[in-house]
Amino acid sequence: MKTTYLTKIRRVVAVFIILLVLSGVTAFPLTTEADWMMAHINSFPTFFHQWIINVSNSIHQTPSIVLYGTDWLAFAHIIIAIFFVGVYIDPLKNKYNITVGIIACIAVFPLAFICGPIRGIPFYHQLIDCSFGALGLIPLVYVRTKIKKIEEVKG
Repeated sequence: MKTTYLTKIRRVVAVFIILLVLSGVTAFPLTTEADWMMAHINSFPTFFHQWIINVSNSIHQTPSIVLYGTDWLAFAHIIIAIFFVGVYIDPLKNKYNITVGIIACIAVFPLAFICGPIRGIPFYHQLIDCSFGALGLIPLVYVRTKIKKIEEVKG
C-alpha cells in the first residue's frame, strides 16, 4: 500500500515540477511572445485585444535591464521546482516543502488582488494569476493527503 501511495505522489510531483519549470521558462522570451500575440491578435477574444496591445507596447518600451527581472522570475520558478525534487525522492522527509508550496499557492491571491490594482492589471488577468495558485493547490493538497496516509500506515 505504501508503494502505491509513493507511486501516486511521485507522478503528481513530477507533473508539478514540469509545470513549474514550464511556467517559469515562458518568462524568458517575453518579446517573442508579445510579437507572436500581436501577429495572432485576431485569434484572441476582442476584449483581450487592447490588453495585448498594451502589453506588447510596454514590453517593447521596457529597457532590457528591466526585462532581466523576468529572467530572474523564470530562474526562481526553476529553483522552486528543485525543492519539490526532494518531495519526489522522499515525500515523508520533505513534507514541509509541500506545506510551503500550499502556503505559496494561497499567497498568490493577496498578491494578485493587492499588487494587481496598484500596477493597473485588469481584473480578469488577476483572476488568471490566481488560477495558478488555485490549480497549484490541487496537486499539493492531494500529495499532502497521500503523505498522511503513508504516515498512518507506517504508524
